Amino acid sequence: QVQLVESGGGLVQVGDSLRLSCAASGRFFSSYAMGWFRQAPGKEREFVACISWSGGNTDYADSVKGRFTISRDNAKNTVYLQMTSLKPEDTAVYYCAAGSFGTHDYDYGYWGQGAQVTVSS
Repeated sequence: QVQLVESGGGLVQVGDSLRLSCAASGRFFSSYAMGWFRQAPGKEREFVACISWSGGNTDYADSVKGRFTISRDNAKNTVYLQMTSLKPEDTAVYYCAAGSFGTHDYDYGYWGQGAQVTVSS
C-alpha cells in the first residue's frame, strides 16, 4: 500500500516556474515507477510525465517536453515535477501516481488527491 500526497500547487503568472512534490508513505516506494497526470476543467485526465523506479528512464507528453522535468529522491520517498515557462493551458489539477512505467492511467494503481495549478495571463 502506498499513500501519495501532492504539494506545491498554486497561482502563478504566464512564464513562471513551479515545482510540485509528491510525498509517498508506505513500503517499497523505490520499487514503483511514478507518474504525473493532470486534468483541466471539462477535460479528461492526461499524462504529463513518468519516471522509472531508478530514475534512469523518463517520458514526457509532447505538450510539456522541454519545459517540465520529473525527478525522484528515493531516500526521501518523494517525486518532483519542475515546471517552467508555464502557460495558461497548463492550468489543471495535477495528480501523482505510483505503479508501472507507462503513459496510461491503467499503468498506475495508487493516486494522490491532486494539487491545483493555475496559470494566469
